[in-house]
Amino acid sequence: MDDVTDTVFRQVVADCARPDLFFTEFVNVDGLQSPGRQHLLPKLRLSDKEGPVIAQLWGLKPENFYKTTKELMEMGYAGVDLNMGCPVKTVTKNGACAALINNRGLAGEIIDATVEAAGQHFPFSIKTRVGFTTVDMSWIEFLLDKKILNMLSIHGRTAKQMSKVPADWDLIGRARELRDSLSPSTLVVGNGDVMNRKQGEGLAEKYQLDGIMIGRGVFHDPFAFAQNSPWADWPKEQKLELFAKHIRLYIETYKDHERRFEALRKFCKLYINGFEGASELRAEFMETKTPRQALAVLGQFKISGKAASV
Repeated sequence: MDDVTDTVFRQVVADCARPDLFFTEFVNVDGLQSPGRQHLLPKLRLSDKEGPVIAQLWGLKPENFYKTTKELMEMGYAGVDLNMGCPVKTVTKNGACAALINNRGLAGEIIDATVEAAGQHFPFSIKTRVGFTTVDMSWIEFLLDKKILNMLSIHGRTAKQMSKVPADWDLIGRARELRDSLSPSTLVVGNGDVMNRKQGEGLAEKYQLDGIMIGRGVFHDPFAFAQNSPWADWPKEQKLELFAKHIRLYIETYKDHERRFEALRKFCKLYINGFEGASELRAEFMETKTPRQALAVLGQFKISGKAASV
């Protein structure tokens, strides 16, 4: 998720309850192979703490997918994932991500270029949806017919649906059935409205999937990948301390304005929630302009007697 699953938050989640695989934010290959490259490289920062991390890519030029994949192989990544499912209009209006569902010629060229760069030993996967404006399982067939995917992650909505309706897991199950007949070696991972590991494992068993992807669920619980999450029982002191840890690691990781501070605001409701004074603290936090101001606000909340030490 853009501005969410950076190296800092991945490290926080790894300390809470590590998943089997992490995925980066999606990174534009055309930007990486341009003079603006330095502004995008922080999105690809890694730490030893995270374990296996897959780099998620998007863009329009096959040659840049080739070049970027070659670079990722040297950077310590565990594999490469092509985002062909993001439904955001600012992305799809230019023909990228989910819009590639309607441009299979270009989609095929991008896949072929990435596979050529990856070779036989660098894992390659695609994340997509079940159609653009309407359900279109021929898109899933198109991807599986290439018989070159290590893994296919399927979000149970069309691009048009965004996240406005419940994910249709029966469609994900249909995609798994297509996999069984067209490309048995491809792993199929389901995605959409999964809030925790227990729920995900139940869906995997029901639809005979190889795995489950949790996205927005981590906005509710950083222990989403745990067998039994303690998050609901954590007192405000622990939650705020974890937020302070997140912010301090952000300061240590990104120097000279490498990342926008505004990205930290996305985590407000995760950490500042479920206790007396939370709404007031969130409002005050949203007015801060720098990570250090944000830490000061958390500290002042402690001094005022509304929370314990952060």
